[in-house]
Amino acid sequence: MSDWLLPPLNEWTRPFYEGCRAGELRVQRCSGTGRFVFPPRPFSPFAPHAPLEWTALSGRGTIWSLVVPHPPLLPAYAAVAPYNVIAVALDEDPSVRLIGNLVSGPGGAIDELDPAGIRIGDPVRVVFDPLNDEIHLPRWVPA
Repeated sequence: MSDWLLPPLNEWTRPFYEGCRAGELRVQRCSGTGRFVFPPRPFSPFAPHAPLEWTALSGRGTIWSLVVPHPPLLPAYAAVAPYNVIAVALDEDPSVRLIGNLVSGPGGAIDELDPAGIRIGDPVRVVFDPLNDEIHLPRWVPA
């Protein structure tokens, strides 16, 4: 994968990707309110003076939304289109949603599942696929 397609690593995102590399789905939690915060950021949107803490979650959720991109797309993605992109509402807090692909298992191709068979509300669980030594992407499999 081209470097320009990789997610950025910085002081706020690095703990998320360290968790992915360790096989854990980690998100920030506001120490003032207990609410989960995603995507990673330097300050809580709920209590700006309360520190954010990293918390490991179950990695389970349900499909909240689905899109199927078709060309024209960036060349790296056009070759595998159409493919699914799902938004997953996490079991611990359905207002926290992560974006990824539904695949049959770790290492699966983003275009391996027919989008017509994917249903909003279906349960999923996270798997992690390495892109390089630092970045392992969360992806989703049917639960």
